[in-house]
Amino acid sequence: MRETLHKMQLFLQSVRFKKYAKRFGFFVLALIALVLLAGGGLSIYFNRNKTEIMAKINTKINDNINGDFHIGDFQYKFLTGLPNFTLALKDVELKDKQWKTHKHTLLKAKEIEVRLNVWSLLQKEISIHKILINDAQIYLYKAENGYSNSDIFKPKKKKSPEDKTDTETTIDQIDLSKVHFILDNHVGHKLFDFDVASLKSKVNYDGDDWETDVFLDTQIASLAFNTIHGSFAKQKQLKGTFAVSYSAERQKIDVKTDGLKIGSDSFDIVAFFNLAKGSALFGINISTTILWRNASNLLSANISSKLNHFNLKKEIDVNCDIKGDFNAEGDPRIVVQAEVHNNELSIPDGLLTDCNFKGIFTNNFKPKEGFSDANSAVILTRFSAKYRNVPLKIAQLSINNLEKPLATGIVNSDFDLPVFNEESTEKWIHFTEGHATINLKFQFDIVNLYITKPRFIGNVDVKNVSFHFIPKNIHAEKINVQLEFTQEALIINKIAYKNKNNTIFIDGRINNFLNLYYDAPEKMVVNWNIYCPSIDVRQFLGVLATSQKKKVTSKKPSMSHQLRTAIEKCIVDINLKADKITYNKLTATNTKAQIQMIDSRLVIKNGSLQTCGGSINFNTTLSPNGKNYNFTSNAQVNKVDITSFLKSFNNFGIKSFTPNNIHGQLTSKADVTGSINSNGELIPNSAHGNLAFNVSHGALVNFEPIMKVGKFAFPFRDVENITFSDLSGDFKLRGELVDVKKLTISSSVLNLDAEGIYSFGRGTNMALTIPLRNSKDDAQLATKAERDAVRDRGIVLHLIAVDDGGKMKIKWGKKDKGKNRKER
Repeated sequence: MRETLHKMQLFLQSVRFKKYAKRFGFFVLALIALVLLAGGGLSIYFNRNKTEIMAKINTKINDNINGDFHIGDFQYKFLTGLPNFTLALKDVELKDKQWKTHKHTLLKAKEIEVRLNVWSLLQKEISIHKILINDAQIYLYKAENGYSNSDIFKPKKKKSPEDKTDTETTIDQIDLSKVHFILDNHVGHKLFDFDVASLKSKVNYDGDDWETDVFLDTQIASLAFNTIHGSFAKQKQLKGTFAVSYSAERQKIDVKTDGLKIGSDSFDIVAFFNLAKGSALFGINISTTILWRNASNLLSANISSKLNHFNLKKEIDVNCDIKGDFNAEGDPRIVVQAEVHNNELSIPDGLLTDCNFKGIFTNNFKPKEGFSDANSAVILTRFSAKYRNVPLKIAQLSINNLEKPLATGIVNSDFDLPVFNEESTEKWIHFTEGHATINLKFQFDIVNLYITKPRFIGNVDVKNVSFHFIPKNIHAEKINVQLEFTQEALIINKIAYKNKNNTIFIDGRINNFLNLYYDAPEKMVVNWNIYCPSIDVRQFLGVLATSQKKKVTSKKPSMSHQLRTAIEKCIVDINLKADKITYNKLTATNTKAQIQMIDSRLVIKNGSLQTCGGSINFNTTLSPNGKNYNFTSNAQVNKVDITSFLKSFNNFGIKSFTPNNIHGQLTSKADVTGSINSNGELIPNSAHGNLAFNVSHGALVNFEPIMKVGKFAFPFRDVENITFSDLSGDFKLRGELVDVKKLTISSSVLNLDAEGIYSFGRGTNMALTIPLRNSKDDAQLATKAERDAVRDRGIVLHLIAVDDGGKMKIKWGKKDKGKNRKER
């Protein structure tokens, strides 16, 4: 290395090197002198011929325009653009002849450099090599009547080949710097507004055809194909090189660019523009890989305002095709295609994961109905995703009419139900097992970009589902459900419901389901046919429990909330048939009833059952009241075993006697209201209403009140075992008090008539009428008339049973009606 440096040092110090260096220096000086001499010569030439050159430039320009061309000053730029002759035109203005009407100046520039070919100039010809426009404004204006200020340029006369010369005027190169360009087309409502920082173009000619590479660096203020809808790529920087070519035969400009930067994203663009008279057709095709939000922000406001409510997490491949006519009103035809793979799609209703689809947007869905939002559509094909872990597949989804969007398609899903458990705070159902298969043709409106009123046709098949219905604390196990959605109804083909030891088979339908579900769930009637081999009624009282009310927020209700609302508000009409029903200690067979569930109320109509050796017909309404239930019932009891019947209902809360005290067949009619607890037991002293009864083949065994009377009045009669030929009564229930309107006892021991007030607690005041004659043989009389005729013969006792410190006290006397009214 040291040896090489030493050799170089010796060479630089040699006589030979100094000789060549001296010659090279003279050459450079000579070249500089030549340039200065040429520049000086051109300067002298310009100063001597300025008037003539200026006149020729004016003539050249005026020969090609119909308007006014003004130059503030005219200078020669010394040494600039050699070997060309460079002129600087200062304060240039170009106006068409109708400028005073529209006030839009076609060209206004502080400086325009024109570089002329020196050889042509010396031959008294003007040949423009290059034009540089600096700090200027270009305003192309087209009025509603079709007039354009660009018509200032005269059309060139076509020349035959023999008339053409080599001195035809051409411009080889155009550069723009700090140029504000505006194209304002009022015919098509289009506005293009660019702040051009730099534009460089060098043109290559082939006869009348030409081609060039245009470097452009500009800020887009407006790229509006329809000013009503707004600008594309608004306030974005555009930077790149365009390959531009012009065909004179086709009168068409073709443009192509790769890697064009718009904002922070790169685009490949192919475009064409027709320039033939009467035709302003254009086409632009754009391809890129871009984030959803970046792509949306490049579109016009009418489109981006809708797309910005959605988002895709990863980049997508997009192709946009725009075709139109600059002279036509309205939007051009726009078709956007995108490929989405393994992405996350955010929508106003939630998040779709593992998302795959091919998407197409068009603003010309029906070819003959124009380019508008009303004729726009989004079409998704091969769509697959997960919504809250539920897999969805849609072969094709169409969203038509973006003014009033309507979505249609067919959705398929196959999943285990536990994945459906909501992660939100509004938990109302929890699945522990089960599998669902869904095949539905759907249609739904999109209002403010939210899915609204989805309608379905198809079927849903659910197998072995177990769940906890949280609002009513209901647990269900191993249910199978088959649903069929039609235009007219929701048909429930089969539901097998199991809960503890109960099994229920259900089928039914909901007429006009699709309309009432959303608009009036309180009018929706669910018609059930229910068959129960065996059922415990108490286990289903939880169905009526009132759900806890939650504070309503302004947040849009979810589909889950809509379903819950429909369940709670709808009317359920049940045709019930049960082989065996148990209720507390009551066991019934052959049960039939019409049941309605209306706003948490249970209404039973035309109920009938067989129990305790007889039958009961009834109508009942059961309503939740906190943790208890209020009931209203009218019932007809026919010849039931009174002992078993009273045991079944816990003796209706009566403490003064037990079911074992009375035997016989009970026939009764009751119209009663009251309350029962969550276990189905009557709440003491809650019953109100009317009760009439009759006991045939009756017997009273060890009944304490009668035994007390018997020991006092009939010490030698068997008051512990009394048989009845007549035992009937008419009572009014008032909670703790019972108004005994009539109580008739015709027995083997005595006859008794009672009226007054009987209390389960304090306040008993009941008048007893007791004939003293022995009625043991009255039952042998053939007719009731005969028995009535002898019933009150002989001595008759009048006694009063009154409350005495919580115990019943019997004393002589008749009932004091005035006092009784006061006590009441």
